Amino acid sequence: MTSLRQTVLRLSAIFTATVALPAHGADDEQLWLQTIAQGPISGDIVYFAEVQSRFGRDMDGLDQMLLRPAIGVKLSERLTVFQGYAYVRTPRSGGGETREHRSFQQINWSLGKVAGGPLSSRTRIEQRWVSSGDDMGWRLRQMLRLAVPLTSKLGGVSALTYAEWFVALNDTDWGAREGFDRLRSFAGLEVPIAGKSTVEVGYLNQYVKNRGRADDVDHVLLVTLQLRR
Repeated sequence: MTSLRQTVLRLSAIFTATVALPAHGADDEQLWLQTIAQGPISGDIVYFAEVQSRFGRDMDGLDQMLLRPAIGVKLSERLTVFQGYAYVRTPRSGGGETREHRSFQQINWSLGKVAGGPLSSRTRIEQRWVSSGDDMGWRLRQMLRLAVPLTSKLGGVSALTYAEWFVALNDTDWGAREGFDRLRSFAGLEVPIAGKSTVEVGYLNQYVKNRGRADDVDHVLLVTLQLRR
């Protein structure tokens, strides 16, 4: 894990040199590994399924596991809507675990090209139930993503960047507080492997807004396998 930590620190130094963050409390170096499979089912019916493992506490242990499948309908070549479900398991440091169930609705929208690469939007509304409370939490997530080709070769390596804002829409008895929740910012590379599939590797900065204490910043080495049919 030592080399991974060094990689994260180098990437975070580059990122924070260009992005100013508010004063924050705890920093954590993390490794996130995820696989996303997506493709058509029949006609305009499509799917995606995601498996994600997050290693936190300076990459010293499994911090979270996430499963997220969804079924969608292509309304046009530029617009697809989804209904999905997510299961999130979070081990507690003192033993036991927290389990979260989410229902979510999602809109994927292709916005055209910027600097020769595709710009896209993803809007997601989540309904969240957590085992440590009784309330249902509502959360809005908005992502903008841009992949810019680095060569003139079709299907070559692209520079990839995206940002995703999280806003809680209500308070809950398990800790959610209405308002801005977190911001994730990513910079890295998208590398083709076979067919339409790619591997994405880069640095993700997660700024987490806390109530009653200093905010947190996570420095994440993110590796994503995108399996596209």
